[in-house]
This record gives sequence, structure tokens and C-alpha cells, in this order.
Amino acid sequence: MQSNAVELRGVGKQYRLYKSDAARIREIITGRHCHQVISALAGVSLSVGHGEVLGIVGRNGAGKSTLLKIIAGLMQPSAGIVRVHGRVGAILELGSAFHPDMTGRENVYLKAAISGLTRAEIDALLPEVAGFADIGAFLDRPVKLYSSGMSARLAFAVATAINPDILIIDEALSVGDGAFARKSFDRIMAFRDAGKTILFCSHSTYHVQSICDRVLWLDQGLVEAIGAPEAVLTSYQATLDEACAQPDETALHGAAPSPETAAQGRLLAIDLTADGTSGVPLRLRSRASRLSVRVRFRVDPALPDPSIGISLSTADNRPLSGAVSLHDGVQLRRDASGTGAVTLGFPDIPLLRGLYSVQVYLACEQALHLYDQAALDRVIEVEQADYSAGIGVVALQRRWQVDDVPPSVIGGH
Repeated sequence: MQSNAVELRGVGKQYRLYKSDAARIREIITGRHCHQVISALAGVSLSVGHGEVLGIVGRNGAGKSTLLKIIAGLMQPSAGIVRVHGRVGAILELGSAFHPDMTGRENVYLKAAISGLTRAEIDALLPEVAGFADIGAFLDRPVKLYSSGMSARLAFAVATAINPDILIIDEALSVGDGAFARKSFDRIMAFRDAGKTILFCSHSTYHVQSICDRVLWLDQGLVEAIGAPEAVLTSYQATLDEACAQPDETALHGAAPSPETAAQGRLLAIDLTADGTSGVPLRLRSRASRLSVRVRFRVDPALPDPSIGISLSTADNRPLSGAVSLHDGVQLRRDASGTGAVTLGFPDIPLLRGLYSVQVYLACEQALHLYDQAALDRVIEVEQADYSAGIGVVALQRRWQVDDVPPSVIGGH
């Protein structure tokens, strides 16, 4: 076995940008440059070990998708060396690589053959792909007649059914409707548990930190940092904050759940109380009041017990703090109908004067797959009698220490 699943040395990718088709033709005829060179990647060197889960983060246009397409063999680099050891399954722009005039079945044979499978292997694999995609008679109809959801189902089924050694996921932790989203999510997690190499690109820093061993941060086609998730993501988030970007994720935030996903699990009620009272806005006294957030939920009884995430943010939606039941070792309970409730309390809440918002998330047992979410904007008003608690947003424990005055200073000597 090769020492690494993926090895990149000095990989770069450049594009030629022409102002018009006429400029392109003029360059061909005259031989003079009529284009602008755009660099998507520059000198990227990277090694990914077998069984490693590598997260990839960066702003839009950082080069993340270009890098993944090069590793998947869908694009050739302009410079550098790329070595990939093992079969690759890529979940990139779901369904975009299908030929629109070919049937779903024909596209399955084409995609699997490109991945190196023989005709006999594809014949044996087809029932699994058809069963997992579950698009019925549409499998034998042209892909151009598919909805985006059906294309996503088939693309995901093919990419994972070929049993790749390396799985590439670009902004897609789960796809399709609720039942399929859960099924696809479970398959991705099974790949991780089976020791497959996974390259996972996402804007959700919560998900990246939850499932990745290392994180690569790309910025304008360059490697800004690579290392432990906590260190890299902390630095990455700091740059987003400095640029006044919207916060990446407050807790379990991902794409808004579809009605089908919410049917798997729903938030039924969220009750906020402080010192035995309720109301909107809920008034609290800084460092004195107890804030309680009670959440009622219902999750399909056939599914495992879920997780609840609760976070607090400023009035302009900048995250302050949050908690997830799973991470705190809390096991939720439900009745026979799948209904349950849980309360999170914040004693002597350390927030200082201002308006604050609350976000609540209902997720799967691994706190990754989102069933439902709710945002309660500007529902908490914290009152502060004076500045003894501090200034800013949160009251931190503090201790002053005054140095003794050196004798030589006393009396001006």
C-alpha cells in the first residue's frame, strides 16, 4: 500500500479569461496575448494519509472546488504533480456530470466505467444503485427529465456505491428529501467509520471540526494553514470576523431543513423564562438572573434519540456561546410517539447590557444531520445597573493586582 492516499506537489491551476469571442479569435490569428490569466491555485502541496478525514475551508473563490476537481481527475492542473492512490468517488456538483440525453441507467454505466469498473462489476452493482437512489421508472428515462432531487439521488448513489477508497464531498453532507438525506448521511458516516479517506469541503466549521482529523485552509488559491481542526478553524473564523462577515455557523447550522427532513423531527415549542417570568423581550439582570430555555420536540420513534443544540448571539447575529446535548453527555428521552422535552439553564447569566437572540437546533443522535431549527431574534434584554459587572458583551471573572511602588519612586527619588 502506498504511504499516502493523495499527494500533491506544487499544484497550480490557471485560466485564460477573454473579454469576448472576438478577442479569443484575434489571439489565435495574430499570436498576440488577448487574455487575462486568472490563478485559481498556486503551489499547493499536500499529503493525505489512508483513512484520514481532511476538511477544506475557505471563502468563496478560494480554490476549494478547483482543488477537489483536480484530485478527482475531472480537471488537469496547469503545474505540479498529482498522485492519487485508490479509486475515487466524488460528490461535487451533484448530477451536473450526467449526460442529459442518456438515461439514468446509461449514465450509471458510464460513470462507473470511468471509475474503472468492468461491465460485469457494474451489472452486479446496478441493483444497489437503483435501490439506494429509489427513483423508480425514471432510471430508464433521459436525465434531462429529472428533477434536481432525482439527479442528486442518482449521483450520490453512484459515487458511494462504487466503494471508493477516497471519497470527495464538496458542500454536500446530505442530499435529497428527508428520508434520503438521512440515508445518505448515514452512508457518509459509515465510510468514515470504515477507515476510508475522505476530503470534506464545507462552510460549516461545526461539521468540519466534528468529523475531520485535519483541516486545510485555502485563501486565494494558496495554502493559508493546515493542521489540527481547532487551531486552523479558530484562525479562519477570526479572519471572517475581522472582515465583518456573517458568522459561519452558530451551532448545528447547515442548510435549512426541507419539509421532508422536518417530518423526521420537529421543534414543537420553545419557552424562555427568567426568574420565574416570561415575555418578549425577556428581561434579565446581568450576573443575577437565571435564563431557562425549554424545548419540546418530536422525532420519528423509529430513529435514535436526537440531540438538541442551543446558542446565544448578539442582536446582529454574532455568536456568543452555545451548548449541544450530545457534547455535554445528556441523553434525551421520548415517549412512544417520539415526543420529548429538555431544559437548558444558564445561572447568573454573565451577559452585559443589550439585546440578544436565541437559536435552537434539533439534530440526529450524532449532532450532525439537522432535522429542524428555529431562530428567536432579539428576545432577551439584559439590564445592567452600573459598570461594576464590566463593559462589552460578557462579564468575565477577573482579578486586579496592583504592584507595590518601588522605594526609589517614593518622593520623586
